[in-house]
Amino acid sequence: MFNQIERPTERPPGVGRLISDFGALYASNGFIGWLFAVTGPVAIILAVGSNGGLSEAEIASWIFGVFFVNGLITLLFSRLYRQPLVFFWTIPGTVIVGQSLNHLTFPEVVGAFYATGLLMAVLGASGWVKRVMQLVPMPIVMGMVAGVFLRFGLELVRAVFADTVIVGPMIAIWLILSAVPRLGRHIPPIIGALLVGASTTLLFGRFDATATLQFELIRPVIQAPVWSLAAMVELVVPLAITVLVVQNGQGFAVLRAAGHTPPVNAVTMACGIGSVIAAIVGGVSTCLTGPTNAIVVSSGEQKRQYSAAMFVGCLALGFGLMAPTFARLLLVAPKSLVMALAGLAMLRVLQTAFVTAFKERFSLGALLAFLVTVADVPLLNVGAAFWGLVAGFAISWLLERSDFAVQDGGTASGP
Repeated sequence: MFNQIERPTERPPGVGRLISDFGALYASNGFIGWLFAVTGPVAIILAVGSNGGLSEAEIASWIFGVFFVNGLITLLFSRLYRQPLVFFWTIPGTVIVGQSLNHLTFPEVVGAFYATGLLMAVLGASGWVKRVMQLVPMPIVMGMVAGVFLRFGLELVRAVFADTVIVGPMIAIWLILSAVPRLGRHIPPIIGALLVGASTTLLFGRFDATATLQFELIRPVIQAPVWSLAAMVELVVPLAITVLVVQNGQGFAVLRAAGHTPPVNAVTMACGIGSVIAAIVGGVSTCLTGPTNAIVVSSGEQKRQYSAAMFVGCLALGFGLMAPTFARLLLVAPKSLVMALAGLAMLRVLQTAFVTAFKERFSLGALLAFLVTVADVPLLNVGAAFWGLVAGFAISWLLERSDFAVQDGGTASGP
């Protein structure tokens, strides 16, 4: 089975080569990529965990899992394959989990994390992953993703009206940095929004004054899984699809466009193993990240970009170890700041989801997947995201058969 795993084409660089390949440009790209991951995406974990009834310790443990475990994988794979391979966690999967926590317990969700990780490890080791990535049409998948993400866009709008003093300046700086690329290259819009939001919160004394802030190392919360058939049916397929099709597909596309050749099967198996390990402390499934890899490969020599990815991995290890401190900082901030950060981080992703879902083929199936997911009505104790995929695929199979013919003919675009 393991003969499908791609072998490195070069020997891993030694310490001397690592030092010579690293430099200020690669440190800058790595730092910005890491900073993006610790702003909006972490705010999403916080929002999902808080709304799902998780304790502060459980949220910190989740953050530790997805940063520390994936930081180790990033270091290992970037050095082994001598190309930038940054691993973090599935943001769409995190939001899907948020929906599931409305009617499932967290131990049941953790059981689904384990099952998803094992499934991905098998798919990677067997080499079947490429076929699986083509089974469900991308527009239908992105229709479901758009339905899952819509809540964050709506929460952003509500936060503007509910707390204009904090959120208004965040929106303004995000717009300025997005509209002026020259400025945005120095300060990414989401980071600018975080800095302005934090400054405004301090200025108006909106942090929770009763909370005590101190530097604290992680004490992971070991989560015992509960094996629930409802959780398996509801979460395993959507989580695997968001990792393999949405997140990894984006990451592979970014790296190939920059001239790299990411090892698809090896990355998939690593995502499976990383997911199982992260699940021990309550972390959501591992994926090859698109945005951070895009930042890492945005400039510099192609053969040296792996050093920027390894720097991201080192920073991720440190952030994971200090997860309780950073989690508490966000928890004592106004809820509107967290929701605004999460919403701004999701805007471009939500836009991409809508464009992909309704641009050309499978648009009716994508629409039904979107509507069923937005309705968020569980059926047979299985959440709406799963039924959105089922309904979208079924309606396209019945009424959009010609689109399947185009896809099978090889002319359809894929991840």
